[in-house]
Amino acid sequence: MTDPLLSELLDLALEAARQAGDLLRDGRPADLGVAATKSSPIDVVTEMDIAAEKLITGFLADRRPEDGILGEEGANTAGTSGVRWVVDPLDGTVNYLYGLPTWAVSIAAEQGGETVVGVVAAPMRGETYHAVRGGGAYADGKALRCRPAPPLGQALVSTGFNYVTRVRTHQAEVAQRLIPRLRDIRRSGSAAVDLCDVAAGRLDGYYERGLSPWDLAAGDLIAREAGALTGGRPGEAPSGELAVAATPGVFEPLQALLEEFGAWHD
Repeated sequence: MTDPLLSELLDLALEAARQAGDLLRDGRPADLGVAATKSSPIDVVTEMDIAAEKLITGFLADRRPEDGILGEEGANTAGTSGVRWVVDPLDGTVNYLYGLPTWAVSIAAEQGGETVVGVVAAPMRGETYHAVRGGGAYADGKALRCRPAPPLGQALVSTGFNYVTRVRTHQAEVAQRLIPRLRDIRRSGSAAVDLCDVAAGRLDGYYERGLSPWDLAAGDLIAREAGALTGGRPGEAPSGELAVAATPGVFEPLQALLEEFGAWHD
C-alpha cells in the first residue's frame, strides 16, 4: 500500500477492532443483561455494546482528534479532517446476549464520503477481515475472493430480519417467495459477518432491508474488494431501503427478484 494515510487508517482500525474484540470476548459477564432497547423491545443494547464503543471512539479520538466519528450507540462528531469513522462496536448483539458466536466489531473509515478502509473482527471465529479501496480484501493475510456464480437455483443466500414487527412480517413474506428460487436461505444475525462471508466465498449472496451505515460500511467494502457486486434497488447504492451483495451472476437475478417482490418496502 503506497498511500500513507490509508495505511495509517487501516492500522488504527485493525488495532481498535482487536482491542474491542478482546474486551467483548474476554470481558463478557456471566450475568449479561439488556441495558436499553432501540427500535422495539427485542432490539437490544447491552452494557458491552456501550463499553466497546467507548473504547473504540476513545482510541480513535486520541490518535486522530480531528476526525469525525459515527457510532451505533450514539457517537456522532463531525470532525474537520475529511475523515469519518463509522463504527458498529458489536454487530450481532442478540447473538452475543445469548452466547452465540456470530458477532463482530465493524470499523470503517470514510474519506470525502466514500469508504476507503473496512475492518470486521469476528473474535469467536478467530478471524479479522479487512479491505482498502482498490487494494483487495483479506482475512488474516489471506486474499479473499467471492465464489464463482452458480445458477440462482443453486445459490446459498443469507438475509436478516428487522426488529419492528410490521417490517419483519413483510421480510418473511419476501423470504417465503425467494426460498423456492434458491438452494437455501441462511440467517446469521450479523450483517457484517454475512458481507464478509460473501467475500470469503461462504455465501453466494446476501440481502437485507433496514440496515444502518454502521452495519454496512466495512462489510460492503470488503465484499466489493473480494469481487462481489453490491447495491440496493436497481441502479442505487446500498442503503437502509435495501442492501444486496452477491457474486457476479447471482447479484443481477437476485436483485431483480427482490425488486419484483418489493423487498425494499414494508
